[in-house]
Amino acid sequence: MWDDIQAGFELRGKWRAEYFKNENPLIIELGCGKGEYTVGLACRYPEKNFIGLDKKGARMWRGAKTTAEQTIPNVAFVRMQIESIPSVFSPGEVDEIWITFPEPHPNSPRTRKRFTSPQFIERYRRILKDGGVIHLKTDSDLVYDYTLDVIRTGGHTLIYSTNDLYTEKISDATRDVVAVQTFYEQMWLTQGKKIKYLCFSIV
Repeated sequence: MWDDIQAGFELRGKWRAEYFKNENPLIIELGCGKGEYTVGLACRYPEKNFIGLDKKGARMWRGAKTTAEQTIPNVAFVRMQIESIPSVFSPGEVDEIWITFPEPHPNSPRTRKRFTSPQFIERYRRILKDGGVIHLKTDSDLVYDYTLDVIRTGGHTLIYSTNDLYTEKISDATRDVVAVQTFYEQMWLTQGKKIKYLCFSIV
């Protein structure tokens, strides 16, 4: 199922206890689109909880339908503006954040709308547990280079990065990243586009 933003408010700080009814790690995907990544990771890791977030419910319909049809218990979807995440999750409630193929917002006045902008990083700081990590997967050189610069100037900790994911030897750092592919990722790969990935923690 997916919940609207009001349900999110009600579950703030209570996702594990009241929705998933366990104490497993909580991972969220921002701008989850059709939910392929959220559902794919949930199937790989039944011992973890996954929530896909997107502002358009029509995008999430496919993931929600798959979740219902396959009775996947560790998945939820929330229709919301990503800017509102501190209202949906309490401090330290989230273990990991996945940002998969976000809009690049190429015009400089709109850089603050990028999901890895300093403004968004501060929102993530308010919900991530100590030591929690952020994953970025993108086909955009602009977003990849911009995020590296945000990490550097912000003094954050870069854990792993590659500007050509599928030429890298699969390792513990990239196994999950290549195991699940979105519809658009598959399309871009057939077009010869390079997929970039990085992982970092906020300090």
